[in-house]
Amino acid sequence: MSDSEDILDRAADAALILAAERPWREVSLRDIAERAAVPLADLYARAASKWSLMARLSDRLDRAALETASTPSDDLHDRLFDAAMARVEAMEPHRLALMAIAKADTPVMLLPHLPRTARAILEAAGVDATPPRVIAMTAVWARTVQVWRDDEGALNRTMAEIDKRLKQMRERLNRIRQGF
Repeated sequence: MSDSEDILDRAADAALILAAERPWREVSLRDIAERAAVPLADLYARAASKWSLMARLSDRLDRAALETASTPSDDLHDRLFDAAMARVEAMEPHRLALMAIAKADTPVMLLPHLPRTARAILEAAGVDATPPRVIAMTAVWARTVQVWRDDEGALNRTMAEIDKRLKQMRERLNRIRQGF
């Protein structure tokens, strides 16, 4: 791991801690640097905003989905489901902080991360991430996150939503001959 990655990871971890402790809008990049014990100038050179750090965090969480690529399964639905659930399970320990961040900023700020996660889920499942598929998976993922926010505990509603939305996605993509 490079120094740059280490600083970003430490800062992302610090941002999560701070978001769980106090309102996200009151957390500054300086606060994050102090909590992470990294010089503000070094952090700023790598991430000039809190949202740059959230992109780093999103990439780390996407890695959980991508790591499912090594799990063999002949069923495409199962591979997509497993990748999406791995991403959800990676988010779960940070639920309080992620909810605080989501509530503090407009949903528009979260939009850039959705297609990246959708692409990661598709790639993990071995599906070519064509534009129609990424759009469809982005819709699935956006709805999954909405359900996850209200689904504490065993995540039964989240799992049911992923299953339902993946089936709908496949059906709709097949209708426009973009299926898999």
